[in-house]
Amino acid sequence: MDTNQSLPTTSVTIPEGESVITLGAGCFWCTEAVFQRLEGVKNVVSGYSGGFVENPSYRAVCSATTGHAEVIQVFYDPKVISLERLLEVFWSTHDPTTLNRQGADVGPQYRSAIFFHTEEQGEIAKKLKKELNEKQVFSQPIVTEITAFSNFYPADNQHQNYYNENGYQPYCQFVIKPKVDKLEKYFSELLAKD
Repeated sequence: MDTNQSLPTTSVTIPEGESVITLGAGCFWCTEAVFQRLEGVKNVVSGYSGGFVENPSYRAVCSATTGHAEVIQVFYDPKVISLERLLEVFWSTHDPTTLNRQGADVGPQYRSAIFFHTEEQGEIAKKLKKELNEKQVFSQPIVTEITAFSNFYPADNQHQNYYNENGYQPYCQFVIKPKVDKLEKYFSELLAKD
């Protein structure tokens, strides 16, 4: 990749009264399942962000040659849930200390990443990351990439709402369910009321 090459850009339509943040925390099936359960989160879309190839396929992203991270775009009502709380959940429900890996998933597409949409979001994310590292909340330093949003390409429909529609599958039971259980245990006050 030519490091002087500018990344392709896409725009995001944000409904009135909502904000958006783009988060990468390994497999987007896991991250989507966690954030869908939060009060104030209006919509979660799985996809790919931060790469240099336009409109990549899942297969291409999995080949680790496009520069993208598997991410979710989280549309939320900032009057109901703050960015700080969303990032607290983000850092608590994956391992932000491993570079380009989450558990058995290895490659740059599984990197821990925050793609901010406003300068204020970027400042908040960097401040929280610094505080968590200074307090040594994790046994190793946080390696989460924090960069300005450039592009997002939604994944195919089969990757959307994955855990809710495929919760019986072994991957969902062994990898995703423990993350949802952790959310329910430690962040019960943030869960959406049915």
